[in-house]
Amino acid sequence: MKTFEELGISGEIRKAIEELGFVQPMPVQEAVIPYLLENKNDVIALAQTGTGKTAAFGIPLLMRIDTSNRNAQALVLSPTRELCLQITDDIRDFAKYMDGVHVEAVYGGASIEPQMRALKKGVNIIVATPGRLIDLKNRGVADLTNVRNIVLDEADEMLNMGFSENISEIFESINENHSTLMFSATMSREVEKVAKKYLHDYQEIVVGSRNEGAENVNHIYYMVNAKDKYLALKRIVDYYPRIFAIIFCRTKIETQEIADKLIKDGYNAESLHGDLSQPQRDLTMQKFRQHLTQLLVATDVAARGLDVDDLTHVINFGLPDDIENYTHRSGRTGRAGKKGTSISIVHSREKFKIRNIEKEIGKKFVEAEIPSAEEICKKQLYKVMDQIVKTDVDDEEIAPFMQDISRYFEYIDKEELIKKIVSLEFGKFLAYYAEAPEIEAVVPDKKEKRPQSDKQKLQNKAQKGYRRLFINLGKRDGFYPGELMQTLNRFVGGRQEVGHIDLLDTISYFEVPEKDAKKVMIQLTGIRYKGRTVRCNDADEGGKAEKPKRQKKDDWRSLMNKVPRDLRGPEPDFSEEGWALRKPRKKK
Repeated sequence: MKTFEELGISGEIRKAIEELGFVQPMPVQEAVIPYLLENKNDVIALAQTGTGKTAAFGIPLLMRIDTSNRNAQALVLSPTRELCLQITDDIRDFAKYMDGVHVEAVYGGASIEPQMRALKKGVNIIVATPGRLIDLKNRGVADLTNVRNIVLDEADEMLNMGFSENISEIFESINENHSTLMFSATMSREVEKVAKKYLHDYQEIVVGSRNEGAENVNHIYYMVNAKDKYLALKRIVDYYPRIFAIIFCRTKIETQEIADKLIKDGYNAESLHGDLSQPQRDLTMQKFRQHLTQLLVATDVAARGLDVDDLTHVINFGLPDDIENYTHRSGRTGRAGKKGTSISIVHSREKFKIRNIEKEIGKKFVEAEIPSAEEICKKQLYKVMDQIVKTDVDDEEIAPFMQDISRYFEYIDKEELIKKIVSLEFGKFLAYYAEAPEIEAVVPDKKEKRPQSDKQKLQNKAQKGYRRLFINLGKRDGFYPGELMQTLNRFVGGRQEVGHIDLLDTISYFEVPEKDAKKVMIQLTGIRYKGRTVRCNDADEGGKAEKPKRQKKDDWRSLMNKVPRDLRGPEPDFSEEGWALRKPRKKK
């Protein structure tokens, strides 16, 4: 294991990172930092979330900066505002003892005016979300012509959120003579496409192995019936009295429902999803980082950039469709060398997903039984006893009250007093589990269920009040949840509410409120997406093979073939405007 000095890091930065508690380089830092300091070519670094990636690219960026030049010389792109702010704070901390270094975060969801003023004053390193950066560039405020180093952090997540076109536009604004560093937790097909398009003679640095799960994370799953998932969640949370966890849900609606149920049942929980305002999200994450909230119920996108080192568990309230999302989720725990546990609550129809994830991350899941009421009560009892024994007593602070306290408990013997104290702290668990509903055991099928075919997907019913729609775009088209939301907001207008989303390779299904379904189908059908004509209709009709409609040009030519050549007129204008002029009027 090398030291930070042996990696070639300057004295000013070493002093700053030592104050931050950096003792020795983490594997990704040891692999990436020396290479970036010695080479100028492009790099793809594959490493899990929470492995010290920000220092791995932030320190070399700082050492390449010319502090006498106030132009933007380095650019870091991140998928979310939260991650953008986290990266900015970290780089500023690393540069604490460097004179003249200016780092600025620019992101959506906040006033653009202060960001414009900061960029006009001069910035060495810009940390940005793609959309806001393009806005600032178009206003003539963000000048990228002097950028010589660009970093794509969480590249796979940026592509999943639909930023591929924005990234392309940003690369077109940068001088060709630049170095690109791409950090990603997984090497998906989309990441490979971007690498081939924008990186040249790149070096791939892999910490661990491609697409593997985090080294210090255990993977456990509990199989239950769908109706018992929430009951199972409560038992799992109760079984780990000192749990500090993120509970991942698939949709915003499910996220809010689960959070509301937990709060109602007395748990210290809050929700985090896209329907919350930015101040609400900031407050929720701040409370979670400070351990004022024990359980955070979140969607995948909302939790991006939430950097918490001492997370004990990640709980998947159902598995995501994409393995990459599972990798990101589980990578939230087991960070900074600590152990963590990724728990998945699944039903029998999701068993195949477990096997697919195991193959991809190279780790086996352990199937566990839902804790019994007796096991949970024992765990909670030991927690109460441990708290009592380990409580520090300030004799001076309570001395004025001891005489009254002793007199009050004078006629209660020690054993009775202990029972009362334990019952006070432990009573709610005894009361609940005395009459707790039983969770039925799931009898696995003899043959493991295979993934649903596209035709079977059509038969899935939408949640109440929603309609399930089909669209002829899928992952192979680069069509991910972020792309879907951008397309809906662009062509349907406003902020379209969306329920459950199923992404397949060539097609997708998504749910919208019943009242909006017809409008969405009309607005999306016929638009062009990356050269393809889009078809959107009810999911019940989505899988039916549809014969391509003959083009107007083909119709005209087939008709003219029956007419002698010397009698044919000139070929009409088949553009939309020209054709509209030639539409026959209906006879009155």
